[in-house]
Amino acid sequence: MSHFQYDTLLLFLGIGLFLLVATIIGQLLKYRLTSPNSVIDNLNTRINAWWVMVAIIGLAFWFGQLAVIFLFFVISALALREFLILTPINRSDFFALIFAFAVALPVQYILVALAWYGLFSIFIPVYAFLFLAIFATITGSTANFLARIADVQWGLMITVYCISCVPALLVLDIENYQGRNLLLIAYLVLIVQLSDVLQYVFGKLFGKHKISPNVSPSKTIEGFIGGVLSASFIGACMCWITPFTFVQSGLISLMITLLGFMGGLVMSAIKRDRGVKDWGKLIGGHGGILDRFDSICFAAPIFFHIVRYFWLE
Repeated sequence: MSHFQYDTLLLFLGIGLFLLVATIIGQLLKYRLTSPNSVIDNLNTRINAWWVMVAIIGLAFWFGQLAVIFLFFVISALALREFLILTPINRSDFFALIFAFAVALPVQYILVALAWYGLFSIFIPVYAFLFLAIFATITGSTANFLARIADVQWGLMITVYCISCVPALLVLDIENYQGRNLLLIAYLVLIVQLSDVLQYVFGKLFGKHKISPNVSPSKTIEGFIGGVLSASFIGACMCWITPFTFVQSGLISLMITLLGFMGGLVMSAIKRDRGVKDWGKLIGGHGGILDRFDSICFAAPIFFHIVRYFWLE
């Protein structure tokens, strides 16, 4: 067994043990209740959904890099669909949507698979943005043109470009870390998701002061501080699966959690603007794909470029 396989096995065994303990605790709490409790029910639903999500990610890891890239391609496609469903697009945007789904989305992931950093890093922010505007003019409709095209451009940037930066970690040639880049993906996803969960738990236990009630009523100062600090400490302790030292891993985890929190606020603001609570209903207990990946959307590009700048050979 290689060093990478051993670390991966330990990581997923640890995640499995954590979920097993969480499942037992959740079921015990439910069993001891004399009446239904929405918080406990929501927690158990989230835990059940996490079993499925971890199994899917673990399966992709088992099949290797191309399977992981394909998994995130599917995630981006579903997330883009969720985003655009909630935008006021119409038949005049037909060609722009065809370009977004049939060209920009697959090309971005093909470039990631080819490790063509010079192009996948600018393909959507530069070329796709320009071509989307061009295709949107073909129908000749000028009604709310700027707002319509901005919705598609923003959706493409968040759901495709930002999420594609997660599997893009696979193309980085990091000194003394060759063949272990999949662990960086696990590290990023785990820290962001742990931060979200811990913010939820600390908020329910100690939350009294809301951060931005108009944007996200459930987010509190106590939940934010407890979740970010605890997730950052866990991230520091996970330095063994990264090319970072303990201190570096702690600081990077802090950055990831802060970006994830702010990203969650931004995406919540978009949902409030559209008058919905969740992006979708695909994942039981979690809403849609974007409800789980909204934080990662903001953390992934910054994490990718920091690792690329400071840790490449």
